[in-house]
Amino acid sequence: MVIAGTKFAVWAIFGPEPAYVYAFVNAVAVLIIACPCALGLATPMAVMVGVGKGAQSGILIKNAEAIEKMDKINVLITDKTGTLTEGKPSVEKIVALNVGKEEYLLQKAASLNSQSEHPLAEAVVKYAKNKKITLNEVENFESVTGKGVIGVVAEENIAIGNSKLMSEIGADIPENLKNEVEKEQKLGKTVSYIAVNNKVAGFITISDAIKKTSKEAVQKLIHQGVEVIMLTGDNKNTAKAVADEMNITSFKAECMPEDKLNEIKRLQAEGKIVAMAGDGINDAPALAQSYIGIAMGTGTDVAIESGEITLMKGDLTGIVKAKKLSHSIMKNIKQNLFFAFIYNVLGVPIAAGVLFPVFGLLLSPMIAAAAMSFSSVSVISNSLRLRNIKL
Repeated sequence: MVIAGTKFAVWAIFGPEPAYVYAFVNAVAVLIIACPCALGLATPMAVMVGVGKGAQSGILIKNAEAIEKMDKINVLITDKTGTLTEGKPSVEKIVALNVGKEEYLLQKAASLNSQSEHPLAEAVVKYAKNKKITLNEVENFESVTGKGVIGVVAEENIAIGNSKLMSEIGADIPENLKNEVEKEQKLGKTVSYIAVNNKVAGFITISDAIKKTSKEAVQKLIHQGVEVIMLTGDNKNTAKAVADEMNITSFKAECMPEDKLNEIKRLQAEGKIVAMAGDGINDAPALAQSYIGIAMGTGTDVAIESGEITLMKGDLTGIVKAKKLSHSIMKNIKQNLFFAFIYNVLGVPIAAGVLFPVFGLLLSPMIAAAAMSFSSVSVISNSLRLRNIKL
């Protein structure tokens, strides 16, 4: 408007006759070609098309900010169970310290676990039901975050969980049993001790297969310059076995929810741009703290609500696709901004009449309108190219 007003005054004072006609035409031509329609379309069009493309590929993006964030990440924190693994654990075997007590321990363990929503607990209950074992009522049930569950089953105090829980209730683990457990853990299995009346009576071995797509996705992310770190509540032996199979060099085991949260804060303090991928209730604080939270669509509602991106298929391949999509969208937005400005940069001086003194050329308002429209068409057409990118 300043340029148009200035040009109107210059043409009205110094222009040839009819001076006011020239002044009016030039001022209108400047205003038309400077119309910021394309500028207003540049970002929303790319975001809209990109979000639609993501949805088709099973990537739900909550807001435009998440797109920009995803393009910048250089560290990915990932949970193990349900993120790297299938999240469908199954009981392999139950071992009793006293031979012949396996079914007795299974009944106690399944009864107690029937009160829990944890995937490992559900696996134990399912295993017991398949063996036609009747479950008992549970009293004083308590879930100990990151450790296991405790309660009273048929007037006996039952505790199921890791070594930290056994230590908390004062149950000593026999050395021979500890050695057996470590062998199972080194195979990547998850093991839960069972204590009856504060005495360790045996353990349950649970396996959860690694997703076929996880290893490939991790390697692609590393190749793209993203450091992948696994944080899990599982024991060190199991965590190392999974990390070795996935070629993940950085991992931490026996992590409580607050440990994951603090690790993300530490990395952020170092200047790292951290993304967190998880699926459980325990992952929610870390998902909220990270630069961008990525929730597995197969996980809990709390995790999904805490994340800015949801992967409907629930595997890490979606993260590779989301990063590629975000990079393509950001690149497309920059191209759109170029198309939005280039016509203005070239057209405004011509519309103002800079070519008139030398060539006697003026820009007709109709041509200015066509150029302005063409900038919008260019932005829209360029944005629609996002539909064709291969994720």
